[in-house]
Amino acid sequence: MTDSHAAFAFPGQGSQRTGMLEELPDVEDLGRLLDAAEALSGLDLRSLTMLGPDSELADTRAAQPALYLADWAWGVTLLDCGVTPAVVAGHSLGEFAALAVAGVFSVEAGLELVVERSKLMAASAQQAPGGMAAVIGLDAGAVADAIADVADVWVANDNCPGQLVISGTSDGIAAATGRLTEAGARRVIPLAVSGAFHSPLMQPAADAFSELLEGTEFADARVPVIQNSHPAPATEAGVIRRRLGEQMVAPVRWTETMAAMLEGGVTVMIECGPGEVLAGLARRADGLSAYAVSTAGLEKICEEVL
Repeated sequence: MTDSHAAFAFPGQGSQRTGMLEELPDVEDLGRLLDAAEALSGLDLRSLTMLGPDSELADTRAAQPALYLADWAWGVTLLDCGVTPAVVAGHSLGEFAALAVAGVFSVEAGLELVVERSKLMAASAQQAPGGMAAVIGLDAGAVADAIADVADVWVANDNCPGQLVISGTSDGIAAATGRLTEAGARRVIPLAVSGAFHSPLMQPAADAFSELLEGTEFADARVPVIQNSHPAPATEAGVIRRRLGEQMVAPVRWTETMAAMLEGGVTVMIECGPGEVLAGLARRADGLSAYAVSTAGLEKICEEVL
């Protein structure tokens, strides 16, 4: 790690919103990258991010490339302002922006991976329909115990104490909802997603994606990266590639990611992307303060972090 006490954190799906690209600072090559993203995805991402509708922007094939570029743009802008992270991490899709900012692969290579990832996940969601639901008011152990004997449902995200997400088939989610309510969950809230992400139902997509990763050039990270499937800092290219290959079917272990930041001496987390979902989670982690660059602003962050 550097002598910095800041971590860069990059949000994933769910943080997309209309207007998010218009909020970005002037980043060299962003226009060219948007052209490439539209060509690769076959979607008018500029129009979708500017005008919506939200239902079409939420489509994983649109949300993933648009968010990836927004996350990356905020991250490189902070670097250009002189803010050097001690470590980087990303929530699900956000991990790709983290890796690009850390120099593991080029922003162009990351964009190609993200677009293909979105297509594979959409195809798997059609072949094995499912969904996700947020569980409020139970810790990870209680959630795991409550759904232990429920078929076709798994813990997908451990976001922070008292906030988890389950993933599975519609029948699995319905059965788990009853068990979780009986176990004391305050709420079980269905999420507006198109598939059972971060679950074994994504295995066909994960297998195909692993082949793509093998054909992508990876370099050692310039700063340590904490990854979703193994929340411990890593810099070695082969380790990062292997962990990224597991990400699509493995849970997002964000509670442990924040703990790893603290253990590494991080005291400030800066959310690089639209909104402040991750900053909100960080504020619930004892000892970790947080800023969201899209709401706090670059000037304030640079004044208080540098």
